[in-house]
Amino acid sequence: MGGLSAALKLAVNGFDVTVLERGQRPGGKLREQQIGERRFYTGPTVLTMPWVFEELFAEAGASFSERVTLHRAEILARHAWSRDERLDLFADHERSAEAIRAFAGSAEADGFRRFAKDAKRVFNALEGPFMLSPRPTPLSIFGRFGFSGLGELMQIKAVFTLWQALGSYFKDERLRQLFGRYATYVGSSPYQSPATLMLIADVESRGVCAVEGGIHQLPEAVAELAEEKGVTLRYDTEVSEVLVEGGRASGVVSTSGERIVADAVIVNADAAAMGAGLFGATVSRAIPRVPVAKRSHGVVTWNLLAKPTGFPMQYHNVFFPRDYAAEFHAVFKDLRLPSEPTVYICAQDRGNPNVAPDELERLLIVVNAPARGDVQDIAEAEIQLCEKQVMTLLAHCGLTLEQPQTIAVTTPAHFERAYPASGGAVFGRSSHGWRASFDRPGATTKVPGLYMAGGSVHPGPGIPMASISGRIAADALLDDFQAR
Repeated sequence: MGGLSAALKLAVNGFDVTVLERGQRPGGKLREQQIGERRFYTGPTVLTMPWVFEELFAEAGASFSERVTLHRAEILARHAWSRDERLDLFADHERSAEAIRAFAGSAEADGFRRFAKDAKRVFNALEGPFMLSPRPTPLSIFGRFGFSGLGELMQIKAVFTLWQALGSYFKDERLRQLFGRYATYVGSSPYQSPATLMLIADVESRGVCAVEGGIHQLPEAVAELAEEKGVTLRYDTEVSEVLVEGGRASGVVSTSGERIVADAVIVNADAAAMGAGLFGATVSRAIPRVPVAKRSHGVVTWNLLAKPTGFPMQYHNVFFPRDYAAEFHAVFKDLRLPSEPTVYICAQDRGNPNVAPDELERLLIVVNAPARGDVQDIAEAEIQLCEKQVMTLLAHCGLTLEQPQTIAVTTPAHFERAYPASGGAVFGRSSHGWRASFDRPGATTKVPGLYMAGGSVHPGPGIPMASISGRIAADALLDDFQAR
């Protein structure tokens, strides 16, 4: 999505753009796999911050809403800890507060209201100086607030972990689990990630949308518009080297040996691939390497056809174990699948409220896993044990999957093969520590004419963030060419 967004913006500004894509379709990590006549999600399932794409399409003289149909969710997710412990979160914060009051009492509902208010404060404080900034630094953020703004920095809890901050709003451990899950949206642990991730609550209140026809309609629409604006899209074309001449990026070489000359190159691969030398030794130091210990977590996924019974499924469903800390200790410290993982299920056929799901529904089941797919695969016995534990937790929460048909199982090793040098860390670097968000590579590199885009560079993972990264890369390229 970063590369497509950059290509579209550059084409609108008069550049001759060619996109080289290793896969057979656009989308990158926003991908599906087709089995027979059905397509199954294997990556992101919803779109947030749709205004990012509305602006992108408007700049190209097109209407996003005319090309992509979105269904905004009223219920963001259904959460469960047992048959008798269920809680829905709503896009309307007051409805969520009332649901929390019925679930955990008035004090927790009041805590949520304070949490939602502060989440909005965090988003408003960081949208401009961080998300949309080409290369924010701790000093630039401090400069945005200044000494007089130290109180505001404390209000947005920039120096606390997410888990610590949640304790100031919620006494109920289940609610800390629920909102601590925001850290996993960026592949991280709530016990090590900054409290500023609470801004996700505000992002979700502004719109969580399913895409009619499947999430892959989004990259298809951007690619189609890019082609209309003159972009050349070449699929099944893998790049093996970025060429450098006279100290500047001057093109690429494909694995077939074809040399493609260019005035500038934007790399939309995982940032770790650059440092690992997968685009040639000349550019291997163009950005800092991603240490293995700094990787985000990976995932294990199951694509199923099944009939859910006993639990009122929503599009998004999350099932929590009791020992949350043990899950992240297993993933980040012990480097193994957790014995009792949190389970996320996307009931893919429930994204369109106007269409009833088939009896056998497409389900995507996801659990967190260590990102070590480059050095070891998870043993089949371990996968089977994890699957058994997943089904045990689902049954504990009242959900039975009848007539299950396993379509595919995906491990970090699968993601490593799709995105080399990542180890299966589908979110790039982790967000552990207050500096982590500043350690991601930016759009510019040490090699003039070479730029980076995608979810593994600033401003971070997620569909809208990846698109923003592409626009930042395009802006940097435009500025450089105007200055030449």
